[in-house]
Amino acid sequence: MTAAERPSFARSAVAERELAGPLPEHASHILVVDDDTRLRELLRDYLSANGFNVTTALHAADARRKLAGIEFDLIVLDVMMPGETGLELTEYLKSTSRVPVLLLTARGETDDRIAGLERGADDYLPKPFEPRELILRIESILRRSAPARPDIEQLSINNHTFHRERGELRSDDGVIRLTAGEVTLLTIFAASAGTTVSRAELARRVGVNSERAVDVQIARLRRKIEPDPRNPRHLQTVWGEGYVLWPD
Repeated sequence: MTAAERPSFARSAVAERELAGPLPEHASHILVVDDDTRLRELLRDYLSANGFNVTTALHAADARRKLAGIEFDLIVLDVMMPGETGLELTEYLKSTSRVPVLLLTARGETDDRIAGLERGADDYLPKPFEPRELILRIESILRRSAPARPDIEQLSINNHTFHRERGELRSDDGVIRLTAGEVTLLTIFAASAGTTVSRAELARRVGVNSERAVDVQIARLRRKIEPDPRNPRHLQTVWGEGYVLWPD
């Protein structure tokens, strides 16, 4: 692969990792399959820095061996590989499993995209691409492929109970007063527990005109539900993304 076909990584993977912080306990596990060693390593480091567990394979046969022993949440797969191509591997995967596939290829013509989708690929990203676009496409596929969540009416957080229908937060000492914005935040998190919600989405749904206003409300909410608001265990920041709530 030529340098022009590789994605442009604006920041080093080390810098990304420092900003991202530790991997979440329930990080999605991605298999990256590409015969280009340099790109494979760049993708591994970049995806790891953005909160994913990553395993790599250098060709289809290597991928098949790893798929036999590991359950993955998504496969990022190069099309043009020696031996079994990415299209052929995609067709095999779709006949034997439900793991979603994102195809990468230097060939971006319409016919090639259609060929990938006809083989069962969930999405298709031509090279060169912006790394951030890859993250957004991966997150979109994971959301679409995730099993439906049960409708949670009560949420337990650090010996507190949030009753969604009543918009009420209780502790052993009684009802804890919440603002309208805090009720909305907890309602959103109750419906998406364990899933990162972007600051922009929170701002839109809470009805504030800036993401900074969301940060302020999150800080206030942490003082009501966290044992140590400066080191939150439940309502955590996902750097560069948004917030995620981990209930008891």
